[in-house]
Amino acid sequence: MAQSSLSASPAICLLRLSALGDVTHVVPLVRTLRAARPRASITWVIGKGERRLLEGLEGVDFLEYDKKSGLAGMRALRRALRERPLPGGRFDVLLQMQVAARANLLSAFIPAERRVGYDRSRSKDLHGLFVNERIPDRPGIHVLDAIGSFCEPLGLRQTEVIWDLPVPEEAREWARAQWPLDTVPTLLISPCSSHTLRNWRPERYAAVADHAAQRGWRVVMCGGRSQLERDTTDAIVAAMKHPALDLVGKDTLKQLPALLERGQLLMTPDSGPMHIANAMGTKVLGLHAASNPARSGPYSDLRYCADRYDDAARKYLGKSASEIAWGTKIEHDGVMDLITVDDGIAAFERYVADHPAV
Repeated sequence: MAQSSLSASPAICLLRLSALGDVTHVVPLVRTLRAARPRASITWVIGKGERRLLEGLEGVDFLEYDKKSGLAGMRALRRALRERPLPGGRFDVLLQMQVAARANLLSAFIPAERRVGYDRSRSKDLHGLFVNERIPDRPGIHVLDAIGSFCEPLGLRQTEVIWDLPVPEEAREWARAQWPLDTVPTLLISPCSSHTLRNWRPERYAAVADHAAQRGWRVVMCGGRSQLERDTTDAIVAAMKHPALDLVGKDTLKQLPALLERGQLLMTPDSGPMHIANAMGTKVLGLHAASNPARSGPYSDLRYCADRYDDAARKYLGKSASEIAWGTKIEHDGVMDLITVDDGIAAFERYVADHPAV
């Protein structure tokens, strides 16, 4: 579709509710839209925690939807949209960037002339019934690139990836206060994904952390306030021979990007902090067996990932990674045990070798 099909000041609605890592993948698309159409009105229907993370993103008006509110929340969202000064009472275009059943149903409450959704290979839960245009079908690409292609039916292309997450100065002040401004390199560890079968054993985290400490690195634990994160962190710290700074549960979602920005390297499974750290320019030692790093790993740099995804595919599915459907998650009991302590240490040493001045 030609670029002229998008007016100079279109009303655009984005629908992507969750999760923390996925919404960071949408931010470059927002930057692309704003650069191409500075006068566009952009409304983003988003989840509660995700809004807290991205609040202050310039040029975007957020509308929060709580998935616990069900149909009542969907009706409330429709009432809120009716109060918007939309030409003809509807958006020029809805970018429906989530295929889960709840998001598909929610999209029906958003009035829009054009409704852009995923290609058929990525669609599920009757997604195709809620859209009237689709993004190009490009197999084998990263989640961020798939989201970036939502501008293509509008005649645009995402030719560069810019995050520039909205981090207030007071959040950076808090992060700077957590450890000295010195020359000691810092390994951050965010040990838990919300998908528990992606999580590594505490004693293995501890072994890699001790290796880093022996190499003169500072070790900092970070994470949210869940009991799983608290228990996992306690087990890691107890298993370590060296001290670690424990900041788990002590930051806010606004402070988290600033905290991740201060580290040289973050060790984590496939999780929100992985993608937030990547967006902030911090390198990531990603732990991948249950998920494919080429699809959902740290977008900017995969060099420091410990990747056993192909081994997992062969063990649990009887096929190589190249033979299974793109995006297949191999979330089986014990799958993360395929990643050894030596794998983690080797990934850490790859970073050290590439950054001798650190």
